[in-house]
Amino acid sequence: MTATISTGRLARVHTALAARPVWQVSYLAGLAASVVVEVYGLAARVAGVPMKGAGPGSHTATPITVGMFAMGTMVAIFWFTFATVLIARFAKHPARTYVRTTLPLVALSLVSPLTAADTPTSTRLTLAVAHLLAASVVIPTVARRLQPRTFMKRAVRRVAGKAEEASAQGECRSLP
Repeated sequence: MTATISTGRLARVHTALAARPVWQVSYLAGLAASVVVEVYGLAARVAGVPMKGAGPGSHTATPITVGMFAMGTMVAIFWFTFATVLIARFAKHPARTYVRTTLPLVALSLVSPLTAADTPTSTRLTLAVAHLLAASVVIPTVARRLQPRTFMKRAVRRVAGKAEEASAQGECRSLP
């Protein structure tokens, strides 16, 4: 079975993101990231990673239950969306400011899982990778939305132009 990626469809997705308020894009990206990290957490369980970890300041590990990966992601997204809206409103270059703010915070967020007491190393690494997965979904999506509208319009026109060229030449790319 093959999947065809339409550049016209990609242009519509970028246009839809550009048309949504920043807070909505942030929450939608957070929802997508929650699904990704929860599936990753379930896969780690199946692979035999012990799901017990100690929280900040705790000396004993407690069970990490199903749903906690997604819940943790959504809690972080909920609070940081307020900062995102402020960045969008007041920053001279919101996308750049957002990325320069979030990347150090992601690095800082890795301290907690990597230094957790009474937590197996495999669990520490699993939790750290979950942080990176969530960031890899949310940060580019929100940063793209924070780009100036003129940038988004040019990007959509460029993608749509490539789609027209490809369809005129009869080319269609498929993924294996």
